[in-house]
Amino acid sequence: MRKLALDDEILLNIEKPARYIGGEVNAVMKDPSKVDIRFAMCFPDVYEIGMSHLGIQILYDMFNQREDVWCERVYSPWTDLDKVMREKKIPLFALESQDPVREFDFLGITIQFEMCYTNILQILDLSGIPLHAEERTEKDPIVIGGGPCTYNPEPLAEFFDLFYIGEGETVYNELLDIYKEYKAAGKSRREFLEAVAGIEGIYVPQFYEAEYNEDGTLKSFSPQNEKAPERVRKQVVMDVTDAPYPMKPVVPFIKATQDRVVLEIQRGCIRGCRFCQAGMIYRPTRERSVERLKEYARTMLENTGHEEISLSSLSSSDYSELKELVLFLIDEFKEKGINISLPSLRIDAFSLDVMNKVQDIRKSSLTFAPEAGSQRMRDVINKGLTEEDILEGAGQAFEGGWTKVKLYFMLGLPTEKEEDMKEIARLSDRVARKYYEIPKEQRHGKCQITASSSFFVPKPFTPFQWASMCTAEEYVRRASIVKHEFQEQLNRKSLRYNWHDAEVTVLEGVMARGDRRIGKVIERAYELGCLFDSWTESFNNDLWMQAFAETETDIAFYNLRERKPDELFPWDFIDVGVKRSFLYKEWERAMQGVVTPNCRMQCSGCGAAGFGGGVCYEGKN
Repeated sequence: MRKLALDDEILLNIEKPARYIGGEVNAVMKDPSKVDIRFAMCFPDVYEIGMSHLGIQILYDMFNQREDVWCERVYSPWTDLDKVMREKKIPLFALESQDPVREFDFLGITIQFEMCYTNILQILDLSGIPLHAEERTEKDPIVIGGGPCTYNPEPLAEFFDLFYIGEGETVYNELLDIYKEYKAAGKSRREFLEAVAGIEGIYVPQFYEAEYNEDGTLKSFSPQNEKAPERVRKQVVMDVTDAPYPMKPVVPFIKATQDRVVLEIQRGCIRGCRFCQAGMIYRPTRERSVERLKEYARTMLENTGHEEISLSSLSSSDYSELKELVLFLIDEFKEKGINISLPSLRIDAFSLDVMNKVQDIRKSSLTFAPEAGSQRMRDVINKGLTEEDILEGAGQAFEGGWTKVKLYFMLGLPTEKEEDMKEIARLSDRVARKYYEIPKEQRHGKCQITASSSFFVPKPFTPFQWASMCTAEEYVRRASIVKHEFQEQLNRKSLRYNWHDAEVTVLEGVMARGDRRIGKVIERAYELGCLFDSWTESFNNDLWMQAFAETETDIAFYNLRERKPDELFPWDFIDVGVKRSFLYKEWERAMQGVVTPNCRMQCSGCGAAGFGGGVCYEGKN
């Protein structure tokens, strides 16, 4: 029987003790004395969120395929256990062995969202690992960061020994092999970091130095160690069909956010929305073979006992074998009571027909993401969606028996005018009207149209990385304009409107485009008690504002100015394949409201073809 890190008294007095005990179906157990490397894989949020993350499941499985490595999992303890661990001085532990994280060789942290940054410091703090990389000794694990936020790692630079930029399946084995060799030879932490700085995709922040101009902008960013490259090139798996994939994913004890088998059908997106970071950094689009996906579906359902299967991609409708795959899943699993989830579909006749077959219409709602209310704004952001597309799709859905529609919009986009804001309410009303055009005897009661606005955050490596943001007050003012317009609509009783937290958006903006100087703000906010900042019940904006004031950091500098065309950005040392010149050309096209065709219609020469495959080469070889 394993000895648990938490005794019964603690487990009985905290919320959801199953978050901390491990031992789930398909969890990997090994003898620590028989492995050379112990790797703690961390998702800096609660267990239920982290267990839904496919990237960690892929790396967990990949690392544990190696006999010389034991990869375990660790998540952020919720606030109740956090308090107990500090009071009783219980170090943070990994789920499988229940051993302290500080005893591991590596602590790998996936960084999915800017609002988890204080949780990263919680993980280090509770583990007893010095927060700053430069203060760590040979006894501390190597702290490595990965995930989408590493495309601007600078706000977190001083807290990490190294960052892995790009997709994890490519050079991790090389990195682990070097560590094993250096560990056996008794070499130092610094010697190891110098050795891996030369691996493509690995960034060691302490080997670089930033200089600033008098106006606060970045003057230069350069390596100070001869082993460190000038630029770090992102890692891309070109053959996703044969890339590692977890056939036996760990099955959580308690309901996770996404408690299902996940089939990743493709990586990347052909669409080129100008606000979307994922659509740029994951280029080029690469598809997994449909035959392999069929095989994965059978095997993973067998190995997990899950009752739902979900297709994962940025835009499922663009997967060229979608029809064959979906019809196979329906035929193969519908009689077995397996639910099929199809997110990221465009609403067209085929999609609606499929959803008719796989969903209980009375329970489900359909989701459209117009992103902007007016056609002018949709052209600015290159959404590639017309009002006719939206209304036609909604009309077909209502005729098919759906009565609930969710519409997602963004406020605060570049060039937005009051008329564009009001169009959010008007478009929502026109969607409702499509329902009431159906003869009364064929309707199923009233329809419900729920419109939601998030607020725009400019992200690195997008055409909008040059854009300015708004203050929290201005975002709320814009949401109020939209809310008032909703109250003026004919079908207002069928319409609902809500919006995202503007204060969280402001912080997200600072950290998305921040430089190394933001690290001290994050650290001060953590010291003041900020934790689980993406959770409404935990978020405390006053403490964050105090942290900015005490560190004399100006939010306006990071959020409220439009960047000059030639400004050096903190993330410019990363080569994502997509050229800066292409992004700026797209910024100029946005200002003119000019649409750029998607990658299958016409190549725009973004630079991603340099990776030598995917959609860039379809039909050309």
